[in-house]
Amino acid sequence: MKMGDVNGDGMLDTVYLYGQFDGPPGIYAHNITLVIHDGRSTKSTTVHLKNNAGYNPRLFLGDFNKDGVPDIMVSMDTGGSGGYRIFYIYSFKNDRLQELFNSDHYDEKYEFEAHYVDYYKVRVESSQLNVLFIIDISYRGIDYLSQFYNSDGKLKNPVQGGVLGIGGLFPINTTNTNNYFDLLAMQRIIGPTNSDTLGYVENLLTWQDVEFISNRLTVSVFGVNMK
Repeated sequence: MKMGDVNGDGMLDTVYLYGQFDGPPGIYAHNITLVIHDGRSTKSTTVHLKNNAGYNPRLFLGDFNKDGVPDIMVSMDTGGSGGYRIFYIYSFKNDRLQELFNSDHYDEKYEFEAHYVDYYKVRVESSQLNVLFIIDISYRGIDYLSQFYNSDGKLKNPVQGGVLGIGGLFPINTTNTNNYFDLLAMQRIIGPTNSDTLGYVENLLTWQDVEFISNRLTVSVFGVNMK
């Protein structure tokens, strides 16, 4: 449960997530539903989520679309080793429900591929976004590299990695003068196996006109010990 003036009428409203729990409360739930209780009229609005089952469902209220009214962010974990998560963001200004963010739509727009190439590099690329990143994996050590590379640095066979769907979406305030939030979206980059994490695609999203746009798209990698 969260409280905030989500319709902008000057009265605090109450936002709930309801669901049916399998096991201890707060762990896994299905039929998760968003309910907005108007503090002035006492009327309730029910929002049925398309993806309505997951672990640790949670709420966050904050202004994402820069209209001065808190928006509603719904998050839940899908479980499993992939680390996938489900996210929705809604505006309810003037009692009008508007979807601002949907993790399914995000994954369709920000699709990436990862391919190992000669000389201990991995190409992370998106043809639809016309963007390419190169990850240097030469630090991984002989036991790892010898699985895929000959001693001259050439690939033994084609090797495919992957970039998973959105696994993190974090509200952040990038300035001290504004009261709205941007979003940091994260997707995990993996090698041939899911347990082989190479880094993350990080996308700073900011609201512009009628949608979130990418303000900064980067790849982050793990640091290594200096020799």
